[in-house]
Amino acid sequence: MLLAGGAAAGLLIIASSRLTALVRVPLPALVLVGSAAVAALFPSMRASPTGGVDRVVTLALILILFDGGMDIGWRRFRVALGPIAAAGLAGTFATAVAGMGVVRLLVGSGWYASLLLATAVAPTDPTVVFSVFGNQRVAGRSTTILEGESGVNDPVGIALMTSLVAAGGLSGGGIGEVAGRFVVDMVIGAGVGALGGRALLWVMRRLPLPGEGLYPLRTLSAAFLLYGVADVAHGSGFLAVFVAGIVVGDARAPFKQEIERFHGALGSLGEIVAFIALGFTVDLGVVTRTDVWVPGVAIGAALLVVIRPVLVGLCLAPARLRRGERIFVLFAGLKGAVPILLGGYLLAAHLPAAGRLYGIVVIVVLFSVVVQGGLVTTVARLVHLPVEVVPPEPWAFGVRLRDRPDGVYRLHVGAGSPVAGRRVAELQDLPEGAWITLLVRAGELVPVRGSTRLEAGDAVTVLAGAGEGEALESIFKGAP
Repeated sequence: MLLAGGAAAGLLIIASSRLTALVRVPLPALVLVGSAAVAALFPSMRASPTGGVDRVVTLALILILFDGGMDIGWRRFRVALGPIAAAGLAGTFATAVAGMGVVRLLVGSGWYASLLLATAVAPTDPTVVFSVFGNQRVAGRSTTILEGESGVNDPVGIALMTSLVAAGGLSGGGIGEVAGRFVVDMVIGAGVGALGGRALLWVMRRLPLPGEGLYPLRTLSAAFLLYGVADVAHGSGFLAVFVAGIVVGDARAPFKQEIERFHGALGSLGEIVAFIALGFTVDLGVVTRTDVWVPGVAIGAALLVVIRPVLVGLCLAPARLRRGERIFVLFAGLKGAVPILLGGYLLAAHLPAAGRLYGIVVIVVLFSVVVQGGLVTTVARLVHLPVEVVPPEPWAFGVRLRDRPDGVYRLHVGAGSPVAGRRVAELQDLPEGAWITLLVRAGELVPVRGSTRLEAGDAVTVLAGAGEGEALESIFKGAP
């Protein structure tokens, strides 16, 4: 009976994803409210944020961060490294410090409690943003910056929160301890992730396995191992997992597509499981109190209208972003599972009125997801960021090879690229010996002839010499 009920709930949640396309509310918000309602109807199902739920969410975050890192990959991450580091590191600290004053003013808590609450709501979660978009894709670098910022500031926020709780206050010595613990967390986490990612990539390429299904399981086990190694070494396991995912992301390895699909599915599952588990910790009787939802909405509005645009905007000032991209990045910094997970630390710190503070964190997240999440596509269009509808492509065509093909490249024709609008026979600037073997346009195969004209958005497969990848990308993608 329990298995059937769980399966039915899972199917209902997946089916409700169609509803999000109509109401523009991300699926995580519906899951969070739904599981909170179930806990209200069946009090025996209510859970404590520190009573095992934190472990479930931790496992889910490992899946989400590793998949997120793989999705970004080193090439995309490198291009946006400056803005990601500025928003993810400096932006998170600035948000926490400025938020402390806002929380102190609106909630009336002490400075230490105010800083803890502000730290809890500082990280962003763009996986929530792009669940709103569904099959729509935003042009430009904004997607990479938002995903990268979240992957960085989630570990930053967690490391900062654990350091603050361990310090136990805001004394001069405590602040020094927080800074020291934070630096150690970040350095060790990044080091373990970079080295572990390189080691994992070597193993993926050099050590074959007897069955196809074992390859994704190996990378999954490696992700959990890297988290554990970094944690034992007193570093950030979350950062280690994210960095390892970036290292592995766009590198070539046997059964790489199968591995990516496996981790993509696990990342989606992890997001749903995290919000289900966190929903069971929400007391609707608390979050509906005036002294909880009113300051929660006010803090959410302050983060949206003042703190993020001003402080994160200053951090991103040196970045070469178009005006529309900058506005969208500053608007679309949504809150998600990590702030609620960090809210559990408020209970563990035994602060006065900790239950009220935890409820405020939940309201801030719901405000962000519902209000901002409902407007992200509208804002993208208002700032003239092209939003491309990407229809699903359920049919795949490919070939299996025993050895790694060194001269095969899959590329997309970018708008304004040197090849867009030109016939295949006119592509004289391709590397010597390169030729297009496959062309997909609008989800359909197009015969490749000398008279075939390439269009922006076309997906092509090119055979060329080894090491020609960067030259081909510059030709087909054009200027960023």
